[in-house]
Amino acid sequence: MNVLPLSEDKKLSVTFRVEPGCLGPQGGALISDFCDIAQVAFQVLATDFIVWSIVPRSDKTLPETEYALMNKRISESQAGQYLELFDMKLDELESDFDDKLEALIVDYMKSDKAAHTA
Repeated sequence: MNVLPLSEDKKLSVTFRVEPGCLGPQGGALISDFCDIAQVAFQVLATDFIVWSIVPRSDKTLPETEYALMNKRISESQAGQYLELFDMKLDELESDFDDKLEALIVDYMKSDKAAHTA
């Protein structure tokens, strides 16, 4: 039986790399600020057993999403097995993440921060 919340070292680490282009032609200038805002926003999503890291995708050779457990990279299927321990499906988590990220992008692009950089 798992006792929630887990200690940080036992949580699934999810790194998501955001493409600057998703923020339009000025994305390169906006991406760091956007990732800081997204990092705060995602701190409420399944935080009992997930640690989120939302970062700019500056290296295209790295995967968009990366999973790790106890500082060791794991596969998508292993991440799915881990989440099943908490009655959660990886595809549902990813869908929730995508929906929230899309809404954040829309809100951010309407914000003053994006308007001042454009």
